[in-house]
Amino acid sequence: MSQEGVGIDLEASVGYALKEASSALRAAMEEVLRPLGMNVTYYSCLELLRQRPGLSNSELARGAFVTRQAMNVLLQTLERDGYVTRASAAPTGRALPTRLTTRGRRRLQTASSAIRAVENRMLIGLDEAERAAVFRALQKMTQSLHDAAGETDP
Repeated sequence: MSQEGVGIDLEASVGYALKEASSALRAAMEEVLRPLGMNVTYYSCLELLRQRPGLSNSELARGAFVTRQAMNVLLQTLERDGYVTRASAAPTGRALPTRLTTRGRRRLQTASSAIRAVENRMLIGLDEAERAAVFRALQKMTQSLHDAAGETDP
């Protein structure tokens, strides 16, 4: 009996190629962050706080693609080590806004240079038009998945 039509042709699958690229990117990022005593989640947290000071634990967890519990553990470590500060009491509700300290900004600057080098290495074979096209395509794919997730079956 033929298995035609069953499964996915990995050689032609956009999803598989995207996962492969994502895994290679994460491995390269981890490699440059490890000597700095960081990992991708740690770096993502600091970068999110640089761009959006005052994010809560839940917002940081969503932005870094980890659980709230994992983010809370990381924030406790970052606060203990002097890289972030959190209010002792929530200004409204229960969310404690988090901010980078000067020490955290300095640490992030070093890590950001390493991450930029990885991204530049990843994009080296693409010209500006190709880079822009890839970026637009990824945004469209992400939006399509978000749109589809909000739909219900008839």
